[in-house]
Amino acid sequence: MSAALPNILTALRLVAVPVMVLLLLADDGAEGPDRWWGLLVFLIAGATDFLDGYLARRWAVVSTFGKLADPIADKVLILAALAMISLIDGIGWWALIVLALREIAVTVGRLMVAGDTVIAASQGGKIKTALQVVAITLFLWPNAAPWVDVVAYVLLVAAVLLALVTGYDYMRRIVAARRHQRATEGGHQGSRPDVAA
Repeated sequence: MSAALPNILTALRLVAVPVMVLLLLADDGAEGPDRWWGLLVFLIAGATDFLDGYLARRWAVVSTFGKLADPIADKVLILAALAMISLIDGIGWWALIVLALREIAVTVGRLMVAGDTVIAASQGGKIKTALQVVAITLFLWPNAAPWVDVVAYVLLVAAVLLALVTGYDYMRRIVAARRHQRATEGGHQGSRPDVAA
């Protein structure tokens, strides 16, 4: 099987982000039909995260593009949804700021070593994403009971804490990969003949 379908699903997740944002902006906190549609787009986009990874593993077509683009698509979807919740519902910008800084650092680090090392998503990172999806779903749910927002907030705090822990682990792996790259490059340079002699 081709890696095309899992990669297309990843790309569709990115396309879904502006659609979700426009729907939530159109609703503007009224919690009407546009909010429901925005939530539906978010859930479908989130489901493609599970589906593309499942298909790639089942068909043994895991690609470098998928390993890099899939987590980036996840981050864009989550951060955009959090931005809308912060803007429209006023839950506070702290979670968005912390998560955005973490995701930027990890993504840049991954790209720095992407030439010969792919830092794949860890199990902790996947749990963090799942917590974020559930928290955002509860926040977006129209006309929910007050306790739903409390549960959502607790899950969001847990997701942020896990993001910091896994972010540290990612950076440790990235630094180790970078050191290995430099050591390899230095070894290659040292093995070259001295053409100026």
